[in-house]
Amino acid sequence: MAKADDSSLDPEQLRAVQATARRALDRASGWGVFPTPIPAILEAAKIKVAPASAFDPRRIMDYLVGKTERVARAIKSAISKTFGILDADESLIHIDHTVHESKQNFLKLHETGHHEIPTHRKLFRFFQDCEKTLAPDISDLFEREANNFASFVLFQGDGFSTMAADHEFGIKTPMKLAKEFGASIYASCREYVRSNHRACAVYVLEPITFCERAGARADVRRIETSPLFRQQFGQPSEQVITLDHSLGRVLPLGRRVTRPTTVSMTDRNGQAHECIAEAFDTTFNILILVYPVKALTKKTFVF
Repeated sequence: MAKADDSSLDPEQLRAVQATARRALDRASGWGVFPTPIPAILEAAKIKVAPASAFDPRRIMDYLVGKTERVARAIKSAISKTFGILDADESLIHIDHTVHESKQNFLKLHETGHHEIPTHRKLFRFFQDCEKTLAPDISDLFEREANNFASFVLFQGDGFSTMAADHEFGIKTPMKLAKEFGASIYASCREYVRSNHRACAVYVLEPITFCERAGARADVRRIETSPLFRQQFGQPSEQVITLDHSLGRVLPLGRRVTRPTTVSMTDRNGQAHECIAEAFDTTFNILILVYPVKALTKKTFVF
C-alpha cells in the first residue's frame, strides 16, 4: 500500500518553512559546503545529538530517570514507531544509530525543523506523541513541514537542482549527487524529480516478492513526480507493479541496475508516449526513473 503524502504544503506554508530553513543555513555558513555540514547546522541551532541513543534498549531506562511519567510514556511510545525524537526541554535529538548515516542526516535535520519552526516549538515542549496530542491533521502537517525543512537544508535550497542540471539526465545523476550532499539515494532521487523542469517521475517500490499467479511483483511505496509530468500525465496511482505492467520489464530481477529501457505511458488525453525507464535496487527499495523521450531533447529558455 502506498505511503501517505509526506511533503506537500501550500505555497504560503512552503515559503514560511523555507525561510526558516534558509536562516538555519545562513547561521551555519552552510551554503556551498559539501557534504552539507550537518554538525555545524545543529551547533548553530544549539541542538545536540545524544551520544547514547534512547533507541538502544539498554539506555532507555537510564534516559528516563528524572523524566515525568507522562514524558516517559511518550518516549516509549515514540521509540516503537519512529527513528528520531526531539526532546525540546533539553534541545536534544535522539537518533536511531542503526540506520544508514545518510538517513541519520535527514532525521537530524527533520528533528531540527521541529525545533526551529516557531509554531512547532510553541506547541510542543516534547515534540512527539504524548498524552495530549494534536489533532491528526495538524500533527501530519507538522511532519510535512519538518520534512520540507530537512530537504531544503540538506539540498541547500536549489543547490541540488542547479548542480544536477549540469549533469546528464538519468538516474545516475541523483545517485552521484547523493554522496556530494550527504543524502540517501532515496531522498536524492525524490529531490531530483521534485525539482526537475523536465517531465519525469520516480516510482519508489518495496523489495520484489514472488507469488504463484503474478510471478514477480513490487508494492508501490510512493511516486514522486515533477510539475511538468503531472501536467502532462497526471499523478500515477498504481499500488503494485507486476510483470504485466508497462514498468514490469524494468524490475531489476537478479541484478542491481536495469539499463534505460523503452516503455509506453498514456497521458491525460489518452495519447501514448514513448518513454524511457531505468531502475536501481538500493536493497531497501527499488527506484524506477521514467521520463518521456522528448524530455531528453526539450529546450528550456529562461528570461
